[in-house]
Amino acid sequence: MSPPRLLVTRRIFPEVVARLQRHFDVRWHDSDMALSAAQLRDQLQGCDAAFVATTERIDAVLLQACPQLKAVCSMAVGVNNIDIEACTARGVMVSNAPDVLTETTADFGFALMMAAARRVPESERFLRAGQWTQWSMDLFAGADIHGRTLGILGMGRIGQAVARRGVHGFGMSLLYHNRSRLAPEQEAALKAEYVSKTELLQRVDHLVIVVPYTPQTHHLVGAAELALMKPTATLTNIARGGVVDDAALARALSEGQIAAAGIDVFEGEPKVHPDLLAAPKAVLTPHIASASLPTRLAMCNLAADNLIAAFTGGQPPTALNPQVLALKWRGQA
Repeated sequence: MSPPRLLVTRRIFPEVVARLQRHFDVRWHDSDMALSAAQLRDQLQGCDAAFVATTERIDAVLLQACPQLKAVCSMAVGVNNIDIEACTARGVMVSNAPDVLTETTADFGFALMMAAARRVPESERFLRAGQWTQWSMDLFAGADIHGRTLGILGMGRIGQAVARRGVHGFGMSLLYHNRSRLAPEQEAALKAEYVSKTELLQRVDHLVIVVPYTPQTHHLVGAAELALMKPTATLTNIARGGVVDDAALARALSEGQIAAAGIDVFEGEPKVHPDLLAAPKAVLTPHIASASLPTRLAMCNLAADNLIAAFTGGQPPTALNPQVLALKWRGQA
């Protein structure tokens, strides 16, 4: 029996591809250029499985055109690009890659928050341009982190990891808002106070957004929400593009409604709103919060773990719709 055919939709670590080749007939799109919807459909013809990232849209239309597909495994945590309900209806297993990137993403989120608050990129540009000619008392004076109030919007794994850094590393007070409240012992460990979203926005000195992207969280923070924040506050988004209204954020920065922002994810990325690009107090990075080499390798290997387990009769570690694992295609790799 020939091995199942797998499409790897992106350039990933060659050693992970070599590992997959021991179990699959691998078709590898070895490029950083994302496949178009038509190219993805064409490349998936005859494939049993897909290894994807965040840019490949897997929906009912694609599934209808690719009837042989049995598993879609993502190297990312967020799966807003995958219609899990449609996949489940067609018996297609879906998995993602939680946990392995939690601490790295929290490190970066905290670094981005600090860079925005302390005006690090802005001051570096000033220095590199040869504009530093003398010291002054308020030269690029920013906001303190230690002892201030940290607000977390979205208290999942990454939100809690950011919170630990602030509370235990920097002596910050912690407010949070989440779809569901943490257990009392979790709140106690973080000295966390659960508040409404409105109160969170009004009270925090530094807001970090870590919610998943869904239709319900689209523009969760827009003009009305930004208007509630202190003019001295900062906003950091390491969630997903679209959770924050980028145009409204650019206006809030230009009008001094908030002091600074650190943004790693954007609406319509890799395109970035031109007003954000022009905002001197916006620290912008190209969706790299999980981008340490050990973490990215772990993300790829977890996707591979799910694929291999799915086709060898094992238990995929992070299947999102495990009910489809009882189907007959199992154990074919």
